[in-house]
Amino acid sequence: MASVAINMDENSIRGDHIASSMIDSELHECVRQGNIDDFKSRVQTHSAENLVTPCGNTLLHVAVSYGSDKIIAYLTEECPSLITTQNSQKDTVLHLAAREGKDSYAIKSLVESNPSVLRMTNEKGNTPLHDAVIKGKKKLSIFLASTDPEVAYYNNKYGRSPLYLAVEKGNKKGILDDLLKSGASIPIKIEDGDALPKGKSPVHAAIERRDKDILVKIEKEKPELLRLSEKELGNSLHYASSIGFLEGVQFLLQKFQEGAYERDSEGNYPIHLACKSHSVDVVKEYLDKFPYPKEFLNNKGQNILHVAAENGKHRVVRYILAHQKSTLVKPLLNATDKDGNTPLHLAACYGQPLASFLLLLDNRVDRLIVNNKNSTPYDLAAEISRRAEEEYAKTDEMTAVERKQIDSKNSIPADEIKGKEADTNKIGGDYFGVVISLAILYFHACPKKSLFERFPVIKRPRPLRGEEMKSLLGNLLVAAVLVAGVTFAGAIQLPQLRDQRHELNSTSRNSSHENLLYGYLFLDLGALSTSLVAALMLLWATFNYPKFQIPAVVLSTAMVCLAIVMMFGAFFCSVKIALLGSHGGFLAVTIIVVAVMFFLYLASLVFPWIIPLSVNQILLQVVLHYYYYIYFFLFDYSKWWLTHKLYDLKTKFSCY
Repeated sequence: MASVAINMDENSIRGDHIASSMIDSELHECVRQGNIDDFKSRVQTHSAENLVTPCGNTLLHVAVSYGSDKIIAYLTEECPSLITTQNSQKDTVLHLAAREGKDSYAIKSLVESNPSVLRMTNEKGNTPLHDAVIKGKKKLSIFLASTDPEVAYYNNKYGRSPLYLAVEKGNKKGILDDLLKSGASIPIKIEDGDALPKGKSPVHAAIERRDKDILVKIEKEKPELLRLSEKELGNSLHYASSIGFLEGVQFLLQKFQEGAYERDSEGNYPIHLACKSHSVDVVKEYLDKFPYPKEFLNNKGQNILHVAAENGKHRVVRYILAHQKSTLVKPLLNATDKDGNTPLHLAACYGQPLASFLLLLDNRVDRLIVNNKNSTPYDLAAEISRRAEEEYAKTDEMTAVERKQIDSKNSIPADEIKGKEADTNKIGGDYFGVVISLAILYFHACPKKSLFERFPVIKRPRPLRGEEMKSLLGNLLVAAVLVAGVTFAGAIQLPQLRDQRHELNSTSRNSSHENLLYGYLFLDLGALSTSLVAALMLLWATFNYPKFQIPAVVLSTAMVCLAIVMMFGAFFCSVKIALLGSHGGFLAVTIIVVAVMFFLYLASLVFPWIIPLSVNQILLQVVLHYYYYIYFFLFDYSKWWLTHKLYDLKTKFSCY
């Protein structure tokens, strides 16, 4: 009990201490009204340095927030330590003054009495000048920048300097003009090293805004800013090229042309980033300035056509291939990078069908050239497609728990993924683009090999696990029972079809009706019998030795497919019977043609079950190549062709 009493005493003492250090309401009211006489009489009974509000604001903070100049002057003289005191958000009194826009004589005197407050930062890393620029307080921003010009280049925790923020705000109220006219030189040395090069360049902010006027202002007042670079974005030309900012690129090539010869952190020149941006006008600007594109190779040994093809920038690919100076383009077409890959290799590997097709249309492109691994573009695309199928099969075979464990183990940081994107041993691009590119290469750049060499036979799939096999058996059993039910219902309709014969008068019609009736009976009973046998076989497999399940699944699947085809044949006979005596000749012909075509389609689906597995796989892959090739022309190429034709017509008429 004694210990409890002691704790209560300690808590009460601590509470009394906190209460005595808080600014009371009467003192707060004196500051708000600016009553200096009452404030002096009341503050003398307290320790002014220790008085705070709940959020840690001192009396000087409160006086600044209310603009009480007399009290500010008094506290600055009597308690100078309050000038640099920070509240719970690490704001000094000057931070509050900057956000409130207080630029009175008392505030200026405060700064002059202790200039170090200009460089103090709050929790966000903002100096008072940061806050003044963010809030658009022009007068105070001018005063702070003129008092300590170097602060204009200090970065906060987000890498933004007051100069960067002024650009980001679009030179609101002309604050940028005043900051640029400050006398500070760059780079500025501070305790942590160079301030601006480690942060965000104000030139990059102007480029992001696509504001050429701000670029002109910066170049006029601080031309050295154009040469600053960022780790992720490169120099100003890199960034302007990457976003396709044509006016910015033109201006920077005039004022900062040496930037075109610098590589970024990934080893690309600005002209390479222009090819990635899909901006043909920017690429044209570079080729006009530097008519020797073969000299610009990134750290992978790739030229501009490599980059455009790899990233699927088909507009850029089209422009380069159609360039009027063939001597300028020709060295790029079949050039190889460090891995021996040509632009066609990269377009095929990364699943860029339009870029692949445009390259294949150019007769100057070598379609059978091999890379360092002796692979043609077709071989490389086929290998990537095969690996994608294997990865899909592996993940499909895994249980949910196993897949989750693999995903957690294979989580790779983003910076590591960037370095692996160009590895052609990995699967590049999306799988759908890869298979379309492979189909295009199959028809235009396939080496002369036999079908078995082009399409190696895939091994038989491994046996399914217990639960998977049970699920498959159940699905097939449902299908077999459904077919049996439908065909049994069709057999019940047989008397009605037989009675229809008596309604026909013609002998030829009667003979046709008889033949169709027998055909209907044969197909319907065949489908019923086949589906019932399949159902019984599946039931037997469910309760018998597991080794019987695999042949049971294979046989029953083929039988169910055959039953479905026979069921449709019976339906076709019943339709023919219904059309006998009909006077709608065109309708009858249409129905018969559609039915025959659909029947042949069903038969083609059943046909692979009765041919060898190896032939079936090869046939399927050839058919898929035709499918994807037709799909490409119907959707991708036709849309691209129409878009560019309209663009060319628009350009042609705009010239007149």
